[in-house]
Amino acid sequence: MDRHLPFDELPNFRDLGGYPTPDGRRVRPGLLYRADSLGKLSENTDDWTRFLGLGIGTVIDLRYPWEIERRGRVPEHPSFAYHNLSIEHRPYDQAVLTPDIEPGPYLAERYAEVAEDGTEEIGRALELVAAAAETGTPLVFHCASGKDRTGLLAALVLGLLGVPEETIVEDFTLTELATPALLSAWQTRNGGRTPAWPAWGHAPEAVMRLFLAGLTSRYGSVEDYVTKALSLDATALSTTLRDKLLEEKPTAWPELTYRRATEADAVMLVRLRDSAALWQLARGIDQWKPGEKDEAHFLRRVREGEVWLAYADETLAGACELWWDDPAAWGPRPPDAGYVHRLMTTPHTAPPGTGRRLLAQAESRITATGRPYARLDCLSSNPRLRAYYESAGYTVVGEQRAKDGGSGNPYAVTLMERRLGG
Repeated sequence: MDRHLPFDELPNFRDLGGYPTPDGRRVRPGLLYRADSLGKLSENTDDWTRFLGLGIGTVIDLRYPWEIERRGRVPEHPSFAYHNLSIEHRPYDQAVLTPDIEPGPYLAERYAEVAEDGTEEIGRALELVAAAAETGTPLVFHCASGKDRTGLLAALVLGLLGVPEETIVEDFTLTELATPALLSAWQTRNGGRTPAWPAWGHAPEAVMRLFLAGLTSRYGSVEDYVTKALSLDATALSTTLRDKLLEEKPTAWPELTYRRATEADAVMLVRLRDSAALWQLARGIDQWKPGEKDEAHFLRRVREGEVWLAYADETLAGACELWWDDPAAWGPRPPDAGYVHRLMTTPHTAPPGTGRRLLAQAESRITATGRPYARLDCLSSNPRLRAYYESAGYTVVGEQRAKDGGSGNPYAVTLMERRLGG
């Protein structure tokens, strides 16, 4: 479920596989990776063994030579070729920026500068990606944090593959899951200080959205940028990438299995919810925000109610909470219902219908207690979600205009229920 691979020293190493394209295909897993600095790898460690086990044949280091001199590079190994392509030509220090600087416009402008200044290096990087694709050999590209320069190159590659813009934006924002670890490492290197810029290490969706809008405004499309600015044959490049890096989506999926979450699952549940929140934000859905529900929330839900996990083989596909009362939304009620909350699935990787099956699992648990109703609520401003639940058999029975979910900011929700067993 988690795109971030489990490295001890690389919190932002992730697979670009699995993203869908409008023609019904998806990016092949295990061939294209993005990462933070591989200079943190050391030989004879578990991380080094994991890295070599990926079969990577090409490493593209997007950092300045002086960064490599200060912080090191990936150790040499005969299994891969190493290329240093410094695509950024105007260095700047995000850590010393003042708090009044908005990250969206500021970073989008820096990315535009990189796209203009680093045409030779960017073009060469895209050629290397295409060459690796031709041979079916995995490739990884990285910078320091795996966010800015890496995010720009990832956007270009995904754009040439035909991945929709909203998914490119989502991929950029996934650095948010690594931000705490990146920030902790920065503080360790800098005597415990905190960056002056609160946005340091963060990847808000506005950054990539504004950058892509600017690129489109100036050139027309990612392909036109590649043709006009990089002087490459965008059609040939895109054809190669799509032929070699895309595959048909699976037509058969494993049956889902379910288990009740334990307290040990709290960290995983936080990441799942934050991933779902980033998916929403990239699509303009203003409902969940990353970081709103921490481990303490899920520990409480495990202790006071039930949290159910769905798996496809050994891979997490989704989860939902089941409460036995919900006075904040529904007021005092007799014990005649179970209340479904935080129905969530893993973006892009869950089998089709996982959400509906999780809902049925929760309903079966409610029925087992002898309660005749399943109830839930959704933001009144989210008609798409309301339609989803209506298609699952839920009926609108009221509105709660001032639900207090514990944040201190009441919000309006639509109340929905389904009678079970009839």
